[in-house]
Amino acid sequence: MQKFYSHGKLLITGEYVVLDGATALALPTKFGQSMEVAEIKDPVIQWKSLDREDNDWFEDSFKISDLKKEALPTSEVSKMLFLALLSAAKMNQQLFKGEKGYQIITKTDFPREWGLGTSSTLIANLAKWADVDAFKLLKETFGGSGYDIAVALQGSAITYRREPSENVIFKTTFDPPFKDRLFFVFLNRKQNSRESIAYYRQQEKATLDTAVEKISNLTQSILTCTDLTEFELLIEVHESIISKLTGLKKVKTELFPDYPGAVKSLGGWGGDFVLATGSDEYMEYFRRKGYSSILSFEEMILL
Repeated sequence: MQKFYSHGKLLITGEYVVLDGATALALPTKFGQSMEVAEIKDPVIQWKSLDREDNDWFEDSFKISDLKKEALPTSEVSKMLFLALLSAAKMNQQLFKGEKGYQIITKTDFPREWGLGTSSTLIANLAKWADVDAFKLLKETFGGSGYDIAVALQGSAITYRREPSENVIFKTTFDPPFKDRLFFVFLNRKQNSRESIAYYRQQEKATLDTAVEKISNLTQSILTCTDLTEFELLIEVHESIISKLTGLKKVKTELFPDYPGAVKSLGGWGGDFVLATGSDEYMEYFRRKGYSSILSFEEMILL
């Protein structure tokens, strides 16, 4: 049996503008997804996906002959998985040679609704097993900037810049002296980001270029920052820039206007986790508002 594991991610800086070449900071989470692959005699792929409580949330079986015929299944989840397997097979012609099949079991060790990278960790694990380029596999399937794949493959904090010819990825360290004053709050809601992306895409090139430069500079400043007050100012500036580009209210303005610390959106605005600053007592503010999934920096981030 072969075993693979990839860590989830949180995008700390560069949301939206990472698509246009901004240098983003992304951190690996202690949570991720495992994948076990065992050979079986029948030429099929028996797939099972488990959640963190070992409950099946998806199960299907694909004939390898159907892969070769590109006979797509009808259900949406099965179709996406089939396309990922098909893309991997096209990239590695030896992958499904012969008469054997595979039993594949995946398991996330975080609630899937947390948005830490169910798809990106799956693609990273599939690419490792199939011995193919994970970024190309992502492009052929789910799409996106690729920063999440970079984190899954590196398993460390990274700066990420997307360029036409290649992705520029540097391993880095984000271990600020004030990390005990940073924590993450799950907003427990999903946001349709189509409108904000459409608004973002309407921005003039000069406006985007300026924003890309500013966010890239903020990323470097945040990486080297050693003072919490300065860090709070930097993330507030970051929030203001992205707010103007997307036409969305800052999360603190919308949900937490009376919160004494700073609050920053992570990834696509409006859902998943936010980063907040403050002491342990400050967490009570969010608990009183009904947010139950609150994790400290140490609980969430892999150093």
